[in-house]
Parts: sequence; structure tokens; C-alpha cells
Amino acid sequence: MSTLLDTKGLNCPLPILKTKKAIKDLSAGDTIQVESTDPGSVKDFEAFCRSTGHKLVESREADGVYTYLIEKSA
Repeated sequence: MSTLLDTKGLNCPLPILKTKKAIKDLSAGDTIQVESTDPGSVKDFEAFCRSTGHKLVESREADGVYTYLIEKSA
């Protein structure tokens, strides 16, 4: 299952907080795609995944929109 979370227009720490809340409803192995316009979210999501054990599958930027694909850990 994959979920899309739109956090465009929100600044730190809201994208991380909304992701943390949404990921609780997922099962291990499910993915969530997060879209953000906050340039600081790049380091925030790297740190979030490192500290929680979730896998940052993909991180990319296009036209000012940062997209993260995160796989929930067990």
C-alpha cells in the first residue's frame, strides 16, 4: 500500500510531524510519498529516517517540490 501526503506550503517541523502521524497507520513494508516545498525538509527527512529506522527509498526535487518515498520499518 502506498499513501500520498501533501505537505506543500508547510515549514519545519510540520512536514515531519504530519509524516510521523500518517506513518503510524501504515503496516511494515508500506510506503508513503511525501511532497514538500520546504528546502530544509531534505535534511529533516534524512534525519527522521535515520532516527526511526524507516527506509528513505527515494528523495528528489523538481520545480521546487521535494518528494520523498519512505518505507515503513517493522
